[in-house]
Amino acid sequence: MMIFVDADACPVKTEVMRVAERHGLVVTMVSNQRMRLPVHPLLRIQVVADGLDKADDWIVDQVHPGDIVVTADIPLASRCLGKGARVIGPTGKPFDDDGIGMALALRDLNAHLRDTGEIRGGAPAFNNKDRSRFLQSLEQVIQSRKRGQ
Repeated sequence: MMIFVDADACPVKTEVMRVAERHGLVVTMVSNQRMRLPVHPLLRIQVVADGLDKADDWIVDQVHPGDIVVTADIPLASRCLGKGARVIGPTGKPFDDDGIGMALALRDLNAHLRDTGEIRGGAPAFNNKDRSRFLQSLEQVIQSRKRGQ
C-alpha cells in the first residue's frame, strides 16, 4: 500500500506525512513544479512535465489496487477509483464508486454556472475542521486496508 498525493495545491501534505510515518507507508508527492518538502526516508517526490493533467496521468499510471490517493480533482479521483485505489479529498471526504458520478455531474454543473455568471467564487476556505476530518479519514482508510477490506 502506497499513498499518492496530487500535491500542487494540496493543503494536507504535512498531515499525510505524519500519518504515513506512523504506519510506515511510502508517500509519493506528484506535482508539475518543484516543492520545498522535508527530506524523509518514506517520501518520494515526482515532478512531471508541465501541462494539463500530466500529474494526473502519472498518478493513474502508477496507482494499484490497495493504494490511497489524496486529491481534490474529481476526474482524477474517478480514474483512480477505476483502478481499485481508495481516494480521499483534502477535506476528508472520501470518494467512492457510488458517489463519483454525482460528484462529476455537480462539478460540471458548477463549472457551467460559473461560466455563465450564475455563481461566483469557488469552494469554501479550507479550515481546521477540514484538516481534522482529513486526518480521521486517512487513518480510517489505512486501518481498513490493513484489515483487508
